[in-house]
Amino acid sequence: MNELPELMTVADFLRRYSIGRTTFYREVAAGRITLRKLGIASRVARSDAERWADSLTVSDGRAEK
Repeated sequence: MNELPELMTVADFLRRYSIGRTTFYREVAAGRITLRKLGIASRVARSDAERWADSLTVSDGRAEK
């Protein structure tokens, strides 16, 4: 039997990754974050959240030229 993914609420995702709701839904619209629906509730699988975070670019703090 398939194991169910661990899910987090949108609010939990926002807190964990320190992003705003508007940015979150822009990422969803762009297809970079996948929402799972449970009735009317939206959830993000922890594995999807970690994959999204891993895809972000890393900056060394210096301005680009």
